[in-house]
Amino acid sequence: MWPGGIGKLLIVTGLVIVIIGMAVLLFGRIGLFRLPGDIELGGRNWRVYIPITTSIILSVLLMFILWIITVFRR
Repeated sequence: MWPGGIGKLLIVTGLVIVIIGMAVLLFGRIGLFRLPGDIELGGRNWRVYIPITTSIILSVLLMFILWIITVFRR
């Protein structure tokens, strides 16, 4: 891979990371990470958060997106 190709790859990777970060911030504001079924345990100085429902929804969404991509690539 020549230097220009590596540069383009790094730019695309950076843009993907920025887009994912913005999506996480947006989903956090609309309450995606505080759904019923998500478990949150905590005491005075500690907190454990287990996002079961959020994980299921994100998994189904990602599966649907990948399915759409494979349909259009045929």
